[in-house]
Amino acid sequence: MNAVSPTLAPPPSTLRHAAYVLRENPLTAVAAAGASLLCLVAVFSPWLTPYDPVASDVSVALQPPSAAHWAGTDQLGRDVLSRIVAATRLDLAIALSAVGLSFALGAVIGGVSGYAGGRLDRVVGRLVDVLMAFPLFVLAMALVAALGNRVENIVIATAIINLPFYIRFARAEVNVRRDAGYVEAARAGGEGHLAVVLRFLLPNVLPAMAVQISLNLGWAILNAAGLSFIGLGVRPPTPEWGILVAEGARFITTGKWWLVAFPGLALMLAVLCFNLLGDGLRDILDPRMRT
Repeated sequence: MNAVSPTLAPPPSTLRHAAYVLRENPLTAVAAAGASLLCLVAVFSPWLTPYDPVASDVSVALQPPSAAHWAGTDQLGRDVLSRIVAATRLDLAIALSAVGLSFALGAVIGGVSGYAGGRLDRVVGRLVDVLMAFPLFVLAMALVAALGNRVENIVIATAIINLPFYIRFARAEVNVRRDAGYVEAARAGGEGHLAVVLRFLLPNVLPAMAVQISLNLGWAILNAAGLSFIGLGVRPPTPEWGILVAEGARFITTGKWWLVAFPGLALMLAVLCFNLLGDGLRDILDPRMRT
């Protein structure tokens, strides 16, 4: 009787592997659902707020959570839930803009540096080391204080402090791959150096960098809220999670717990969801996990 040689099953597709990871890791599924819900709330926030988030009514000021105001009201009678929902759009917009900007610039700078090597690579490496030597939140404070506490300046400051992560990651990955066979074939086929970096090297690095994007989104949200909390971020009365926590902190000793609890909970859940989602993306995108 002839022995039948075993055949290897083809590797699972990305979608099937993602479904497997979500089934095996419920926290990743919860984080993905939470991040999706946050994005939906941000997009549809004008239609989800039960009250005008900036309209005041002192006759209902500092009321605890009730059927009329699920998260209570603040010192000016504004609905806390409406302000939290409205702040979701602003905080996610700042985080996505800042991370997208730092991701694009960092991938290109790091990719070109890692591919070129030599003096350019050493100069970029030293500049990244200088940026990483500063406490990043302190650096963001200095940048916003110098540029002015407008939303676009908060985005720029947050992007700058996130930039070293992407430069170092892309630089290291491209440096490892720059002598790979497909890169040599592209050069032999007449592709220019910049085209090799943009068309052949970076596309192979970007999936792994997506993990860093998710992790940095949580940090960017926390950074924007922290700047607003200390008075260097978004200005009142604009709804923003850091502002809501800062305004509510003044009333903790008087028992008005809802002014801090609900905005702080929204901020904590947003950061937690993106951090857990980053861990799940690593499992999904890492080829070594596809067994």
